[in-house]
Amino acid sequence: MQIQPSPLLSFNNYINKLFPFCPTENQYTHTAEHDSPELQKQSLTLSRFFKTSKFVSLNPTTAMESVASLPANLPSRDSINEITEEAETDSLVRVSSFPIVSSDPQPRRRGGNKTASLAARPRRQQSFSREFGHAAAETYLLTHLSFKLLRYLGVGYRWITRLLALAIYAMLLMPGFLQVAFHYFFSKQVRRSIVYGDQPRNRLDLYLPTNSDGLKPVVAFVTGGAWIIGYKAWGSFLGLQLAERDIIVACIDYRNFPQGTISDMVNDVSEAMTYICNNIVDFGGDPNRIYLMGQSAGAHISACVLLQQAVKESRGDSISWSVSQINAYFGLSGGYNLHKLVDHFHGRGLYRSIFLSIMEGEESFEQFSPEIILKKPSSEKAVSLLPHIILFHGTADYSIPSEASITFADTLRRMGAQVDLILYNGKTHTDLFLQDPLRGGKDELFDYIVSFIHAGDDEALAKDAMAPPRRRFVPEILLKLAGQISPF
Repeated sequence: MQIQPSPLLSFNNYINKLFPFCPTENQYTHTAEHDSPELQKQSLTLSRFFKTSKFVSLNPTTAMESVASLPANLPSRDSINEITEEAETDSLVRVSSFPIVSSDPQPRRRGGNKTASLAARPRRQQSFSREFGHAAAETYLLTHLSFKLLRYLGVGYRWITRLLALAIYAMLLMPGFLQVAFHYFFSKQVRRSIVYGDQPRNRLDLYLPTNSDGLKPVVAFVTGGAWIIGYKAWGSFLGLQLAERDIIVACIDYRNFPQGTISDMVNDVSEAMTYICNNIVDFGGDPNRIYLMGQSAGAHISACVLLQQAVKESRGDSISWSVSQINAYFGLSGGYNLHKLVDHFHGRGLYRSIFLSIMEGEESFEQFSPEIILKKPSSEKAVSLLPHIILFHGTADYSIPSEASITFADTLRRMGAQVDLILYNGKTHTDLFLQDPLRGGKDELFDYIVSFIHAGDDEALAKDAMAPPRRRFVPEILLKLAGQISPF
């Protein structure tokens, strides 16, 4: 009996034929993991050769198998190296310490070499093809994961009503979102989608100050999103505003559920911290003045990353970044004990079955609950390595009650850590991070973070004191309505 290929496999093959540089979900996850660096380099070289020659575009692996049938005018080793250098710069799986600064560099030229000439065709056309292919694969991947998530959610009125409320909430705040989006896509201060690892969504955005004098403090920000809808662009407003105060911001993207589970998320953020700690100096950042910040689910993930790294360091394990590089941890509206959150989330539409799937089962709660990790004997030495920890929470937060930060702060104090807890009376889960910044004017949370980072720097503090009031992005009536309809 002849076995017919699945529709998914056929679609993946179709994508491969159309866009050889555009990874599908399977390639995103496995190519870099199973291929040696040399094989990846050779495959990429041959893929570039076929793409720029008169031959049809082939999958890199197929091209490797067809090497014996290559034409006699195959370029020389020097030409191959030249094409490889270009391809490595273009590749979507680039793992470089430096961002691509120019999107349209001058093409290389080699007299008398037809293949090199073909490889040096106008880069603008190639860039459009690459971006279109990447967008096609990402759209397919997003659709595939969305249907996968719907299978987990099933038909439940709670999450459906939350989804509708989220759509209305976003529409009410759209005037502000559009202004931020414009700056995100067109501001020269933003370096988007810098690759920090070889897994899906291992990218980060950098927000750079216009003033490039001296090394700047750095905030590594991990966005929230209930471990499901987080995205690096959610931190763009914070990034742009902190960049105005001479602070570099790195907004970290990571795999969400169902593309990944909690261990994947923690590993991704830890990998991003490796990249930031070892490469931020190339962007004007001070590798010894890094501040780790997370909001909501991002606060939980980043706290796990910080504690796990401190435990590794206290044991003398091999590490790729040090907790000593982190000057402080800012936890905004986070949850730090999964045992206390599972029933609460179930009542708000994040059903127990989904939450357990995200957290890899109830048996993993202790491993990924920062409050519980602190109490383990293995954490005794690690606590002394922790930086100053500051927790922020609104007392009217119904998504993650402020009790989560209160009990975490109490546990940190009992274990001997340096911790501050700041509660904002009457503030909800989104007031501190969205509505208040969009309202403009004085923002207590933002002012506190800036003054904490600039403490001891009289010149920076003087500039902060002279900074103009922040402008309003959304009319007050829309902010009030958004606060009433907010699903968070």
